[in-house]
Amino acid sequence: MTSLVQHITIDCADAYELAGFWAEVLGSSVSDEDEPGDPEALVESPRGTLLFVTVPESKRSKNRVHLDLRPDGRTRDEEVERLLAVGATLVGDHRKPNGRGWATLADPEGNEFCVELSAPERAALTGARLPVTADDVTLAVRLAVDTLAESPAEDWRVPAGGLTWDCWETVEHLSDDLFAYAVQLGPRRPPQDREVPCRYGSEREGGPGNSIFANPEAGVPGLLQTLEASGALLTAMVRTASPDVRSHHVSGLSDPEGFAAMGIVETLVHTHDVATGPSSSWTPPQDLCDRVLARLFPDAPDDEDRWTVLLWSTGRADLPGRARVTSWTWHGAPL
Repeated sequence: MTSLVQHITIDCADAYELAGFWAEVLGSSVSDEDEPGDPEALVESPRGTLLFVTVPESKRSKNRVHLDLRPDGRTRDEEVERLLAVGATLVGDHRKPNGRGWATLADPEGNEFCVELSAPERAALTGARLPVTADDVTLAVRLAVDTLAESPAEDWRVPAGGLTWDCWETVEHLSDDLFAYAVQLGPRRPPQDREVPCRYGSEREGGPGNSIFANPEAGVPGLLQTLEASGALLTAMVRTASPDVRSHHVSGLSDPEGFAAMGIVETLVHTHDVATGPSSSWTPPQDLCDRVLARLFPDAPDDEDRWTVLLWSTGRADLPGRARVTSWTWHGAPL
């Protein structure tokens, strides 16, 4: 057995005030259980948990331990400017003319931390492929749930896009996909030659075979809650499983990143199936589409519109100068 890091503790003069600054940094909030004047304050987020403790001593020297931050959704320089605007100070500028390097900042009590390159910036400099992450799964599912929540209730029993399943069944199938990918990563010894043997079946002839079904009495909100819960399971497993884990999938042994990418593709294209219509505005982020294409469809065309390329790769759209895809699979094995 080993130990886990519960949180990183930072001594300070005013726990609640400093926690407020770091909540802004991490895009989170101070715990509801903490109030101004409390000797401790907690900031929890998927990007790290920090505990601030008020102590009588003042800071006298450089930190022996500090945090290195990687921006999410901004460049390094944009993040530096944002943090300066919310109360940080620039301590040392180690950014280089070639785009590399970092900036050292200090929080309002003088605790140093560094802002490094974002993942896209690092990939652009090194020529590396951007990985698909647990945060990408969360993003895809949340965008899908928000979009599907706007669909008219009377449309849920009509066919979904070009599928033989209706919209309700399609979302149940998507929930089941996310659940199934999550459980493949769950056992201490993930199966190498089969799926985890959950019981599944169809509710009607021709309907999807699932282990997960939403209670019809819960209505569309319950259906979407089931989808969000299944997505959260996959997010948690991708975040916590070792990158070295391999588990069975019909397209070959895959790793946590592969299952994350599969779950995202299922989410994006099935939301497209359900949301298709004259009033639909479902267009997921191009950079998210690009990451899953690079992971699962490495030979996909390099057309600029990555969402259309993903739809084409899964047989749902046309690309100029290319034949329509009528049968497809993805590259599930690690690249």
